[in-house]
Amino acid sequence: MKVPGLDLPRFRMGQLGVPRLGLAGFRRRIFFRAVFALLVLATLGLALTVLRHEKERSYLNYQNSFRKTQSEILARLRHPAGQLALLNPQHTPATPGQGVELSPLLLPFGALDFDDPFKAQQALESSGCAVLFQDGSSACAAIGSNPYAGGFVYLAGSFVSPPLVGRQRGQLDLQDVHRARVHLTLRGQTTRWIAPLELVASARGQPQAPLVGRWAGFRAPEAGAEPDTLQRKTRPVRDFRGWVWQSPDCADEGQAQPDCPRRAFYSIRLPSDALRVAHLPPARVVWPPADLADIRVGLQIVGPASAQLLDTTAPRQAEPSALAELAQSLLPGESLQIQRLASTLAPGLTRPPATQTLQGSADPGERESPWVRHIVGLLPVGAQVPPLQAVDTVATPVGRFEITLTGDVRTVERRISIVATRLLWLVGAMLGAIVLAWLLIEIGLIRRVTQLTRRAAAVSYNVHAPLPENRLADLDVSDLRGSDELGILAGGLSDLLQRVKNDISREHQRAQQELDMWHAVGHEIMSPLQSLMVLHGRPEDPSHRYVQRMQQAVKVLYGHASPSEAIVAADMASERLDIHAFLRQIADNAHFSGIDDVRYLDADNTGLAGLQVRADGFALEDVVTHLLSNAQRCRTPGTAITLSLTADPQHAWIAVHNQGPAIAAALLPRIFDYGVSDLPPTEGHRGQGLFVVKTYMAKMGGTVQARNVADGVVFTLGLARMA
Repeated sequence: MKVPGLDLPRFRMGQLGVPRLGLAGFRRRIFFRAVFALLVLATLGLALTVLRHEKERSYLNYQNSFRKTQSEILARLRHPAGQLALLNPQHTPATPGQGVELSPLLLPFGALDFDDPFKAQQALESSGCAVLFQDGSSACAAIGSNPYAGGFVYLAGSFVSPPLVGRQRGQLDLQDVHRARVHLTLRGQTTRWIAPLELVASARGQPQAPLVGRWAGFRAPEAGAEPDTLQRKTRPVRDFRGWVWQSPDCADEGQAQPDCPRRAFYSIRLPSDALRVAHLPPARVVWPPADLADIRVGLQIVGPASAQLLDTTAPRQAEPSALAELAQSLLPGESLQIQRLASTLAPGLTRPPATQTLQGSADPGERESPWVRHIVGLLPVGAQVPPLQAVDTVATPVGRFEITLTGDVRTVERRISIVATRLLWLVGAMLGAIVLAWLLIEIGLIRRVTQLTRRAAAVSYNVHAPLPENRLADLDVSDLRGSDELGILAGGLSDLLQRVKNDISREHQRAQQELDMWHAVGHEIMSPLQSLMVLHGRPEDPSHRYVQRMQQAVKVLYGHASPSEAIVAADMASERLDIHAFLRQIADNAHFSGIDDVRYLDADNTGLAGLQVRADGFALEDVVTHLLSNAQRCRTPGTAITLSLTADPQHAWIAVHNQGPAIAAALLPRIFDYGVSDLPPTEGHRGQGLFVVKTYMAKMGGTVQARNVADGVVFTLGLARMA
């Protein structure tokens, strides 16, 4: 039969007896399976422990990060650059590289001190309202936070130019001088100015001092006139004011020519009647203007020969900070709510409260596993983070703003779930490797070991069972042969089993032959023994005892399966025996058995007379006779075989000693086994004499030992002594 999913055939025992294997038969399998189960549990436990510690640590880190985010946002909003973004929520930065007109921003200052280059430049740098263009120039368009400062639009920034060239008094053609072209679009009306540069007289002739110039603003010529030509008797606009300061140092530090390009800082104030609120009552003042995002301002600074030095519609490189940039400081799930407090508006302002909410940037497009998210949510942690919310206020020149930062602890679990999902493949690969290794060992090793164990147990059990030759015929392990270690082991077991089968078959045939032979011998001997018994029937006849021994031997062997089985199955009738008289009689009658010169060394020892032991006289006589026969065969010619008797309170010891060669060390432990002999069977030696000695002595409760001594061999018989 085939096991489903396997190519190994299932072994069918049939009617054979199979022992029930104990724990030892399953110990290795249980050990291997337990090891792999522990590996799987350890891998899962390691992953869950790491996730739990990571979750707890992330909770604590999130609390610190939340407080840090709050401090960072408040610090940015209290800085002029942050207040600029806070006061201009409508500001949307243009895409880098794109050119659009400027839109004025509401400054966190009441007005821009445009006449002072240091204060104006410091205000621009601190508020960060300037737009940086790709050619390195910059421009900031803004209005002040104080509506009563005149309602001006300010332009300030920097550009790089060769030494400035100013207009001479009365000069109408502006082609050879630096000039600024400005326009302001407000509520559907566009006002244009052209402002030629007029150098300040105090700055001329001082090469180490900054070059100072003033922008004189004129209304732009009418359509059709030369754009850079002034009309006669044209007067400058009184409220149009502007300055420029050029550094004496070259913009490129590697140059030192007198006409090298130098950086110049400019500041311009544009008048606008529409923005003036001084004539309005405070209840009608709305500041900043509601249409501030719709105002457009353009500026071009042109040098001699119409060299373009600055154009506010050129592609941009950097923009002023916008309120939306605060979202980059927020973690996923966090929100920032900014609300203008109506009760804290500056006096006279009627700007209604406004609310703006910023959300943290979304997580990257990594996906999380729903069940991993569920497991992460169930992991117990020692630090539980409550819902986080922080409220604070920021004061600006136009009022106060309430800043509410709200956190979301679920973001922590989601981030951990994303990381766990990313590592899920690694954990799955580890578990897959463990399961694959277990399957390979289970199918390729454990399953085959199990089959080999069951068959080996069946072999061992049935070899010792009655009639093993009838059982082993059905045992076969040849199907488990292979080229690996187990296959080689199974092949060796198969070969050994086949040899056992062959040996059992030969032994069975030999035993049957012996049985037939002994039946025939016993039948043929029994009749002459009956005649001898009649001839030597008197007890005083010395031959009478030997005839009785022969009859006893034939009775033991006759009708049994084999000599070894007959000897083992023979019954012993133990009785009291005078061992001293017994040994003296053996020594006196040994010559009748063809064994000469046997001496009983303790024959005259009257202290041993009457020493009683428990033994069967006929069996003990056979034992001593077999030992004397071996001594006769192995002794040195001309030497005697000695018998000696010693005793202790519990035992009597008989020693049979002969001089001659020692017994081989390898043969000494097996000399009493059946069929073991130092002579080949062809000479008539079957190796059963010493087997009879050991078997008869065991049945009488005695012992037998053999040892080599200096001049030969000594066999020692031990018998239980009787009171």
